[in-house]
Amino acid sequence: MIYSMIIFAITMTLPLAISGMTKFAFRQITQMKLQKHENIFEYLESTGVYSRQRFNSLEKREVQTKSKDGLTLSGYALETHPGAKRWMIIFHGYTVSLHVSTQYIDMFDREGFNMLLIDQRRHGNSQGLYTTYGFHEKFDVETWIEWILDHYGEECVIGLHGQSLGGGTVLEYLAIADHHVKFVIADCPYSDLTRLMHHQIRVLNKIPTFPLLKLVNRRMERVAGFRMEQVSPLKAVEHSKMPVLFVHGTDDNYVPTYMSKELYERKPEPKQLLLVEGAVHANAYSVDRKRYAEEVHALIRNALETEGHHIDVERLYDRSDTAAAT
Repeated sequence: MIYSMIIFAITMTLPLAISGMTKFAFRQITQMKLQKHENIFEYLESTGVYSRQRFNSLEKREVQTKSKDGLTLSGYALETHPGAKRWMIIFHGYTVSLHVSTQYIDMFDREGFNMLLIDQRRHGNSQGLYTTYGFHEKFDVETWIEWILDHYGEECVIGLHGQSLGGGTVLEYLAIADHHVKFVIADCPYSDLTRLMHHQIRVLNKIPTFPLLKLVNRRMERVAGFRMEQVSPLKAVEHSKMPVLFVHGTDDNYVPTYMSKELYERKPEPKQLLLVEGAVHANAYSVDRKRYAEEVHALIRNALETEGHHIDVERLYDRSDTAAAT
């Protein structure tokens, strides 16, 4: 009798437990709580890469556009080189906002770029209910490129930088890339969403992936409109001739370092791989700013000189050094 009651209790409670875990995992993957910009600046200031005061003092303007599926997307346009036709669009990672992208401003300013710092859908001031890891976000990239061309002319040349979620987003975009985009920098990107979630559930959270991953995937398709297997930057890069720099910290366990290595191996030339020793997830730039910037600048110059877009870099360095001194 007691044995039968135990079996009955397990039979009744197990489905509820699995359902609860599925809903929780789904929210963690697509709707995790967002970080406040105050906390983001506290982190940036602690690493010495940027400050709230510098951002507040920038000349910038808030801009908006509409996504292909009707969401309002927001960002800041920084015209540090008025009239220049070089534009960088910088895409942040999961749960943060465009404020984390401020750390890269100086690096691209020195190469003569105006910048567009954007809030990804569901983040910051942009609308959206779910993060889809590039499934919808790659079309948001396309929308922002169209915004630049509409406002600054068809002769613009554009580069993309993405960190973590942003890295996966810009790599997914390679499957539909416009010819105005000349290069991509993917910092700590994932190579395949299914394998990333398998790693984070099994390795980081010590939870069996079966049947949880399958159930989460079903819920994602039913509620958020996409499946994990529909997001695979590995597939997006394998036929792309776009110059790409892959960056990853050697101690990254959140998005394993091997993912950038396999992306680099799968992608045809031109390509570069920068592994930053000792860096964990999303802090490669703060660990080795000098080497990071050198690799980025080399990528830009090689990509744009090949396209015939030469610029007097020494003049820009003199100008930015003078500005920094003031």
